[in-house]
Order: sequence, then structure tokens, then C-alpha cells
Amino acid sequence: MTPDELADRLEHAAMKIGPAIEKGIKHTGELGVARVRGNASGRPGPNVITGAYRNSWRAETRSLRYSAICTLGTDLPYGRRLEFGFVGADSLGRVYNQPPFPHVQPALGFIGQTLLAQMRLAVSEVLL
Repeated sequence: MTPDELADRLEHAAMKIGPAIEKGIKHTGELGVARVRGNASGRPGPNVITGAYRNSWRAETRSLRYSAICTLGTDLPYGRRLEFGFVGADSLGRVYNQPPFPHVQPALGFIGQTLLAQMRLAVSEVLL
């Protein structure tokens, strides 16, 4: 391969890597939300009463120049209390003695492995 051919291949790869990574990160976020929701569907995670908490989980993906970032979370204020537990009075004076019901932490290993597989896939797509 000549230096010019190599330069052309690298330039082509640079143009494709951002969208490929974004696709993989978005897919990982969607699967991560599904895993957290599944873990928040009963013991050892939190029980489902109305489904509002479970359904509040979202993945928000944002493009970067040659990459992307995805944030998973809920906007409900009791999410941290469910994950980590809480003993004591809150800011409104309500008293809790709630044990933790982990549902996010158990999903992290799966999310990490999925992200790794998606990044490998993105790189292999770009190199073809």
C-alpha cells in the first residue's frame, strides 16, 4: 500500500468513525435502559406498583465530533433512595427506613460488556 492509499483509507475511516461510534453508544444506552428497567421490576430490585418509576428511565445520546456520549437516568427524585436505601428524615420531614433495592449497579457489568462489543463492531465497520 502506498502512502497516498494509506492516507485515503485513514481519511475515509475518520469520516465514518463518529457515526459508527454514535450508533453503538446509542444501542448500548437503549439496552442499558432495558436492563435497568428489568432489574427494577421486582426483587431484589424495587417492586412495581404503578410502573411510573420503571418507565421513567431514559437514555439520552449526544453526538460529539468523532464520538458520542450517552447518559442513562431517571428524573424521579426517589431513584437514588431506591438504589442505595435511605434511613432518616428527608427535606420535607418524612421519615424513611428503606433498605437498598439495587437495580442500576447490577446492570453496569452488562452495559460495560455491551459497550465494549459495540465499539469493536464500530471499529471493524470503519476498517472494512
